[in-house]
Amino acid sequence: MAKPKHLHLRSEQDTRDLAAFIAPLLQPGDVICLWGDLGSGKTFFARALASELGVSEQVDSPSFVLLKEYQGRRFPLFHLDLYRLGSEAEFLDLGVTDLIDEGVTLIEWPELAEKYLPKRILNLSLRFSYRGAERTVEIVAKGRFSAYFI
Repeated sequence: MAKPKHLHLRSEQDTRDLAAFIAPLLQPGDVICLWGDLGSGKTFFARALASELGVSEQVDSPSFVLLKEYQGRRFPLFHLDLYRLGSEAEFLDLGVTDLIDEGVTLIEWPELAEKYLPKRILNLSLRFSYRGAERTVEIVAKGRFSAYFI
């Protein structure tokens, strides 16, 4: 089992720096799962990562359309928000598992998708602390990502 690593993100720049560290590691077929409550910074991280991957479009939460595809410099980025899904069957109906190998898949609220995803996953659990006005991120790296987060 992968060991979690904890980071403190004291500013938006810290979040952008994390995205800048992760982006060059990514290749088609990789999946990043973003866990956390509303307002914890999942969509902000998604924007920062998309920017690092060369996406020129405005990235926003795909809450109502569920899936958005963006073209980066090297490969597509599939951005999903599964918050509104009610079942695993609804996730499977999206056809996401057929797209995974074509690009990088970034999933907000991944609970319903978890058992259908490949082994090369980077899980980021974001939490916002109102006392310190900072976010913490717990990183659990699986597969080849494990070497980068020790």
